[in-house]
Formats: sequence, structure tokens, C-alpha cells
Amino acid sequence: MTLTLANAQDCDRVLISGKVADSLRPQGFYNLMIVNRTKGKGVFGMPSGGFSLYVDEGDSITFSIKGYEKVDYIVKADSTCRLNNIFYITMIPLEFDEVVIHPLKTLSQIQEEREALAMRETRMVTGIEVLRSPITALYERFSKKEQSKQLAAKLTYQDKQKGVLQDLLRLYVVYDIFDLSESEFDAFIAFLNIDEDFLKTASELELVTFIKDKFEHFKLLNQN
Repeated sequence: MTLTLANAQDCDRVLISGKVADSLRPQGFYNLMIVNRTKGKGVFGMPSGGFSLYVDEGDSITFSIKGYEKVDYIVKADSTCRLNNIFYITMIPLEFDEVVIHPLKTLSQIQEEREALAMRETRMVTGIEVLRSPITALYERFSKKEQSKQLAAKLTYQDKQKGVLQDLLRLYVVYDIFDLSESEFDAFIAFLNIDEDFLKTASELELVTFIKDKFEHFKLLNQN
């Protein structure tokens, strides 16, 4: 935005003063700079948005505040060789990339989930029961329906196990135990190949030591 202030006369020096204000809401500015582009010099304004400085007639002045559109004007003094005005500035619209936020669970919540990890039971005829019920045993062995139930139970269990590990990794990243991006979680979990019994029964110290050690190997392999 460029402004030209009229009612000019010849002045050796011009005192310009006033205030910069947000066009939408009142607030102070701690990074206001008034730049004389003609002279290649700049001074900071006050936190209130106020300013006062001497310039020459015809100098090109710019108000600059981080996050706001710049305001430019050419100095033309009034009859007293002064300028005093309020300059309204507009904030630059911010554009953000879409971010998926995962709520963090506490260590105690994750501990409860680790202890509760258990594959949904799908009844299978085994041992002596095979002799007592051979037809049922054959049905469970070869039935596509039973096989599908067993596969569904296995996949559900694997998803729960993966979810627990993802929650742990998010917590470890927040605690600065290591630096791992969300996009690397799946690859690192596959690299961990953690034993399910260890995941369910290990202490917090054993688990974080194991995962941190694996992480260092994971990073080393990826660097190579």
C-alpha cells in the first residue's frame, strides 16, 4: 500500500510522528520498524505503535511489522513541516498445512493397554477333543468361515499391538527420548519386530531401553 501526503511546501527537515494500528483489533507491536528507503536507514517504533523521526521532503518511508502488509508513502509535509497521522495496517492471512493431531496417552494408560493385549479367542478343537469330535476338528481345519474368523482375530490383535506401539512412540518423541517423525512410525515398528509377550510384560524401563537401542540401529541403517 502506498500513500502520498499532500499540502506540501519546501522544508529542510520534516518531523513525522503518529501511530501504527491494527486495522481489526487494538494491540501493541514489539517489532515495528520505520525504514527510510531513500536514505537506507531504519529505526524501531515504540511497543504502543507510536513513532517519531526526522526525514527529508520526498523521502520514501516504509512501515514494516512482521506478519503485516507493509505500508509505503512519500513524505510531503504540511505548512508546519510536520506530519502526524494514524496508519492502519492489515495482517497477512496465514495458511496452514493440514495437521493430524493425535491425543497423547499417559504411560499408565499405555501400560493398561499393554497388559490387556490378548488375541480374541477363537475356539479350536485340539488334543483329545479331536478324537471325541473329529467332524468338528475337520470343519475347523478346512472351513473358510473358521479360517476367516481366525484371520480377523489375528489382524485385530496386530492392529491393537501396533496402536500401543504408536502411542508409546509419540510419548517418547514428546519426552525427547528420540526424534522420529510420524511418517517413520510404521517402518520403525516393523524394524522393532517386538515380541508380543515382552510388549505385554516388560517394565517401563526395560521397554524404553529396548526401543531406544533399536532406534539407534534403525537410524544407523537408514543413514547408510
